[in-house]
Amino acid sequence: MRSRALRSGLAVLLAATGLTFAAQPSAQATPPGSKDVTATLFEWKYDSVAKACTDSLGPAGYGYVEVSPASEHIQGDQWWTSYQPVSYRIAGRLGDETSFRNMVNTCHGAGVKVVADAVINHMSAGSGTGTGGTGYSKYDYPGFYQDQDFHSCRTDISNYGDRDNVQNCELVGLADLDTGSDYVRTTIAGYLNHLISLGVDGFRIDAAKHMAAGDLAAIKAKLSDPGIYWVQEVIYGAGEAVQPGEYTGTGDVDAFQGAFDLKRIFSSGQLSSLGNWGQSWGSGYLASDKSRTFVDNWDTERNGSTLSYKDNATYTLANVFVLAWPYGSPNVYSGYEFSSNDAGPPNGGTVNACYSDGWKCQHAWPQIANMVGFRNAVSGTAVTDWWSDGGNAIAFGRGSKGFVAINHEGGPLTWTFSTSLPGGTYCDVQHGGTTYTVGPDGTFTATVGSDDAVALYAASSCSGT
Repeated sequence: MRSRALRSGLAVLLAATGLTFAAQPSAQATPPGSKDVTATLFEWKYDSVAKACTDSLGPAGYGYVEVSPASEHIQGDQWWTSYQPVSYRIAGRLGDETSFRNMVNTCHGAGVKVVADAVINHMSAGSGTGTGGTGYSKYDYPGFYQDQDFHSCRTDISNYGDRDNVQNCELVGLADLDTGSDYVRTTIAGYLNHLISLGVDGFRIDAAKHMAAGDLAAIKAKLSDPGIYWVQEVIYGAGEAVQPGEYTGTGDVDAFQGAFDLKRIFSSGQLSSLGNWGQSWGSGYLASDKSRTFVDNWDTERNGSTLSYKDNATYTLANVFVLAWPYGSPNVYSGYEFSSNDAGPPNGGTVNACYSDGWKCQHAWPQIANMVGFRNAVSGTAVTDWWSDGGNAIAFGRGSKGFVAINHEGGPLTWTFSTSLPGGTYCDVQHGGTTYTVGPDGTFTATVGSDDAVALYAASSCSGT
């Protein structure tokens, strides 16, 4: 939970000539696993998540679904109420323990693993009655925590250059748990172990930056499965006291700097600069096998630091690139329309149908969903056959298994692309029903429309795309 977004919630993101070949990019590390794409279904009720696993996520080849926090929280319609827990009971607006368990089982049946968003840095900012009927006050959460279980600093974080201030003071007024306490660590581990007993396959650790890396390692060591998948929210800031690289000892880290740079490049830069996108870009970037890449999330789409659904085709192309490029493990965000930054989920989180009631369902957009199959098919291959026009049209292969061309220029591009694909007929999964013939020499000619893409891979079928 990015503090800027929460603060908002509590107080009230081709030219036809001059074509050139760019230098071949350096090889990237291979992300782990053959199904490494996550879909984050933000503020979806667990019953709706279950249906999505069966109807879209499983068939598309997503490896994981990330679900919003499963804990009792403060009352209110705003999205950020989910990020103010008052107990570790599964009794929030998104569903009870039965619906959560059923969701996990259904998703597993569809071949999709479940990542639970875990809010363990803090509790609430005030007092009242929770969504499950629990009475609470700040620093007093019956059955879980009392005053001594929170850090003694009771003022807001004010200096990101001071580690103690960032990790021991309060994130916009939220009661900050003393994760250095063994009792607190054991209580948090008990909550996470309960989710593991319900079948959860991994955790997204909210506000990880505001907890010492050693505290998180101690909590994870107490889990029934200490090797469980674990990805942490640590936002990079130049010159800040707490840096993302500190957290790689326990798991992956969300690649915020990558998302910030993608907005800059797709909005006002040149796609030709992406030929070596990854760890070599320096500050804010980590090794591929420790990075979870993304185009946007619920915080960044609201504060404008990344692209969002409001950027239309530019947003789609950025997702196509992230899914096609072998850096990190991609996370596809799927949220809902909003005009107010505080707006909670339509229908309280019930998704009756995609593209209705404001649900955007980015995970199911054909141009995005079909790239999940592309990624799975090319897993383990490096970038080959890099090409650019020196501006905003690029193309590259993934060895002999796939090839993608992306045109973010102002007009269509017709080009004969050189690939490492075996000769044959391939389906363009960006346009179901369209095929291209790759010659014995590995070349094919295509006209790629403005703000459009072409993606071919060996195992693709034109039926059902």
